[in-house]
Amino acid sequence: MPIRARGRRNLAPVAFVAPFLSLFALFFVLPIGYAVHQSLMGVERTGPLGLGGTRDVFVGLHNYGRALSEGAFVHSILRVLLFAAVQVPVMILLSTALALLLDTASARGVRFFRTAYFLPYGVPGVIASILWGFLYVPGVSPLVDLLDATGIHLDLLGGTTVLWSIVNIVTWEFAGYNMLVIVAQLRTIPGELYEAARIDGATGWQTVRHVKRPLLRPALVLTTVFTLIGTLQLFAEPLVLKPVSTSIGSTYTPNLSAYNEAFTNNDYNLAAAEAVLLALAAFVLSFGFLRLINRRSQDT
Repeated sequence: MPIRARGRRNLAPVAFVAPFLSLFALFFVLPIGYAVHQSLMGVERTGPLGLGGTRDVFVGLHNYGRALSEGAFVHSILRVLLFAAVQVPVMILLSTALALLLDTASARGVRFFRTAYFLPYGVPGVIASILWGFLYVPGVSPLVDLLDATGIHLDLLGGTTVLWSIVNIVTWEFAGYNMLVIVAQLRTIPGELYEAARIDGATGWQTVRHVKRPLLRPALVLTTVFTLIGTLQLFAEPLVLKPVSTSIGSTYTPNLSAYNEAFTNNDYNLAAAEAVLLALAAFVLSFGFLRLINRRSQDT
């Protein structure tokens, strides 16, 4: 083969992936790099009383120290970790249960229930938060009025309950999406395995436990990682509920804290440092989970 033809053949794969790599670098790599750069910079004022102007100076890890020294930001990280510890298991268990129900349901009702379960995912997070906000506000919510009529006086937007109210919103939004991922995995299981289980006298629960559950592992790992990352990025729901709940402050979640520092306090460098710290936390938790899962699979 001529050298020129061989070179064209070697460049063909590069030409196919070049558009993706260009967009990936433009909309993913460069923004991350700029955020890291901003987190390492600071604003220095010059002249008497700082009225001579401003200039950007390199401050190293100073902004990270400022972020970690603020108790409100640290508490917001702990709050979303508690949120994840509750919401991730609830999400995965509910999505798996819905997927298994659809997998065993009759053909007549599968399409309807699959659409009904997935429909909340099509509602934007802001709209979903507004809808649920009406169901949480006393005097407006029929749900609160019904609880009051039964003698249960519950403030769904109070300091001890608002976090779990947000858990309900997020679960309602994304359970249908995760369900479809698990249903897709169920569809890949060969029917011969089910037939063999029936011949061996396995019950429905035994089939789920010994056939479906082990083969659902890739989908469960994927949905768990996506859910974990999503919970750490909690933003729209508390932001929408903030005007109707005195328990939600401007630093209720790390994303809210970074948003407040950037667009209220105009401290973009501190906001960038908080955003990078949140990204690092998501990276450590997600890859730590994947490593734990891989280690367990190797041990078994």
